[in-house]
Amino acid sequence: MEWHACLDEYEKLVIRMTTPRVVIDNAVCPTATLVKVDSARRDGILLDAVQVLTDLNLSIKKAYISSDGQWFMDVFHVTDLNGNKLTDESVISYIEQSLETSFPDRSHGFDGSTALELTGTDRVGLLSEVFAVLADLQCDVVDAKVWTHNGRIASLISVKDCNSGSPINDSQQIDRIKSRLRNILRGDNDIRSAKTSVSLAITQTERRLHQMMFADSDYGRKPVLQCREDSPVVTVQNWAEKGYSVVNVQCKDRAKLLFDVVCTMTDMQYVVFHATINTAEDKAYMEFYVRHTDGTPISSEAERQRVVQCLRAAVERRASDGVRLELCTSDRQGLLANVTRTFRENGLNVTRAEISTTNDIARNVFYVTDAIGNVADPKIIETVREKIGLGELKVKELPLIYHGREEAAVGVGGAVLSLGSLVRKNLYNLGLLIKSYS
Repeated sequence: MEWHACLDEYEKLVIRMTTPRVVIDNAVCPTATLVKVDSARRDGILLDAVQVLTDLNLSIKKAYISSDGQWFMDVFHVTDLNGNKLTDESVISYIEQSLETSFPDRSHGFDGSTALELTGTDRVGLLSEVFAVLADLQCDVVDAKVWTHNGRIASLISVKDCNSGSPINDSQQIDRIKSRLRNILRGDNDIRSAKTSVSLAITQTERRLHQMMFADSDYGRKPVLQCREDSPVVTVQNWAEKGYSVVNVQCKDRAKLLFDVVCTMTDMQYVVFHATINTAEDKAYMEFYVRHTDGTPISSEAERQRVVQCLRAAVERRASDGVRLELCTSDRQGLLANVTRTFRENGLNVTRAEISTTNDIARNVFYVTDAIGNVADPKIIETVREKIGLGELKVKELPLIYHGREEAAVGVGGAVLSLGSLVRKNLYNLGLLIKSYS
């Protein structure tokens, strides 16, 4: 370890003592790899740990979290998206090195491109208009992520100049891009809330999308579609004796679910002291003992309702509504404008998109529904594929997330347990966790 010249011996000792210790174990659990993190507690450490696992597209089947006092202990049961234990030594080494960094740098610059942030009212064909404007202004889309929720859209788009291949730094050109995109986002009735901006660096792309939609108050808007049977159930109760608020989330399991929930609670200025996360079949059960950053529990009915709304939104934003279409083809100017125009002309609405370009190959994922949010007609999907290219645009199933058939620690069959039962179960699990470290 290299030390800065300005550090004295005491500061070096503190760093050694507080550096996280990570153990990755494939022997204890027959169905998952255990990732154990033991560290001095600091702001954001839970989110950092979850983000490392999420960035590797790992599925978190279980987790036990405890950070009372000044120490943080975490145990994650993880697999890949196909339900396999981790055996790749390079992945294991990356997890160890990333989690053992005392203050990891999670910021990402946009090397060689200019990042645009867009929020506004969603509508059928909006993405087609955005990409058409960018193509007309000689902007080459390198990467993009698009989320929609409750009639709102948030997007991060990285672009280069088509002619030079360089970032767009000319202030007048940037102003033209922002102005034209803002006009599209406004539509006929969104004069105030449509926003466009240029971002130099962000903490993490998906976390930034959560922040953008949170700032846009998507959680408080009326859902465009009626509530479905698999809508998330969120409850908040206070445990007055210990000064905690107990937050329970039950919903359909999916990739990156825990990241979305922890990210939102962190950005809402809540600290997780204890948590139990479990999955059974295709359901996820999460229980968090939290306080506000000032050390107080949730103090009012209005605050409680806001937490419920925001966590529901956090779960729903990334929910994979619609048919998953994957486009893999040689990149070319106007590709996205042409593809999304074909979607629009055939009545398909893009609910979520992930755009990437590597070595002049475009690898894009679109989730599409019909114009009112229902499952798209398979005949229309095939018509669109024929127009774009059957070999280039394919219908893909979602990755399999394996779940064991053991009983969930929180709730059975979707039932919400009483607060006393939740507390007893959580403290029991935390006791087992502490014993495993002794």
